Amino acid sequence: MHNLRPAPAAESQLAIMSRSRAVGALLMAGVIVAGCSAAARSATPVASGTESGDVSPRLAPSLAPAPEPTPTPTPPGGIYAGPVSGNMDPSIANLPLRVYVPNETTNDVTVIDPETLEIVDRFAVGKAPEHITPSWDLQTLYVNNMNGATLTVIDPRTQKPVDTRSVPFPYNLYYTPDGTKAIVVADYLGASMVADNGLYFYNRETWELLKFVNVPWPGVNHLDFSADGSFLLVSCESTGFVVKVDTRAMTIDGAFEVGGSPLDVRLAPAGDVFFVGNQGTNGVDIIDAATMQRAGFIPTGRGAHGLAFSRDVTRLFVTNRTAGTISVIDVATRQVVDTWAVGGSPDMAAVSPDGRQLWVSNRFHGTVEVLDAETGETIKVFETGGNPHGLTFWPQPGSISLGHNGNMR
Repeated sequence: MHNLRPAPAAESQLAIMSRSRAVGALLMAGVIVAGCSAAARSATPVASGTESGDVSPRLAPSLAPAPEPTPTPTPPGGIYAGPVSGNMDPSIANLPLRVYVPNETTNDVTVIDPETLEIVDRFAVGKAPEHITPSWDLQTLYVNNMNGATLTVIDPRTQKPVDTRSVPFPYNLYYTPDGTKAIVVADYLGASMVADNGLYFYNRETWELLKFVNVPWPGVNHLDFSADGSFLLVSCESTGFVVKVDTRAMTIDGAFEVGGSPLDVRLAPAGDVFFVGNQGTNGVDIIDAATMQRAGFIPTGRGAHGLAFSRDVTRLFVTNRTAGTISVIDVATRQVVDTWAVGGSPDMAAVSPDGRQLWVSNRFHGTVEVLDAETGETIKVFETGGNPHGLTFWPQPGSISLGHNGNMR
């Protein structure tokens, strides 16, 4: 929860039959010359109906059964096959590796070189930067300045801000998988301002406003998309609801009360369920993507908040912000297999492109912590600024960005 809020062609049958008769005639000639020895009968198989003595049925080539098709193997990672492959899009493969950290109360961005583990830059942005979002086409980064009602555009080639775009109070930013729409999340926690709480749908290329979808449950917050992109599931942290929105019609298509305070949302690799971090119930809700009903619950720790997959998407990292821990969930069994005591107030997380590191913002401690993604051991802690929040590690493998702080497919 955040405290700041704005106001070859086949032969014809005739050809095959003619060839069979010719072969039969030649064989008959062979029988007259060589006699009817057993060896002569078994020397060359011929089509059924000839006087060879071979009574087994034989089909003409064009009537032979087709071979069984070779099944197409399912790529590792399911819907996350692109990120799991580790392959960078050629357009960003040569970008310098950087971690960008938005600092909510100091209104700036800290830039860290993950290879040298040094802070290399800091620049001012708008008021209350919450998340840093890679664009759908991977070419730019957007800082979501919520209280400033702007997006600061960063060129990742220079790692510098190059432009500013005005949008209504962006807490978060996403893109439909087909790349047609950008979605600004306007998060209002209180019932008194619920009329402004919702999703702004834009034409991604022109930034023309297409529609505002009011969400009547306060605290619209994080979201993810179905495997086919036809709908999204968004959390409402103040009221304990998750809401289904049709991304084509841009209309609400149902809601389900999970209770507590649902936060981060991620679709499972199989595309069958959504994982929802629930800060109020201290765990992860599992929502069936077909029925929109709860399919299970995984207890993790106090203040379960942010979600991030390991590079091979076999594990799900859950930041427990109040407990100061990170739970590691086995995605196949949906069980917690490890808990790392990291201290601080772990909030949003990002995995390095090689999958070896997990970067975590400590929201209320002014730090960013780098962890070994296998063991949870701390590699380094950076002093960044006030309330570091939705950091992103860029570039990342995959072909498209769905937004947030680097949800790739």
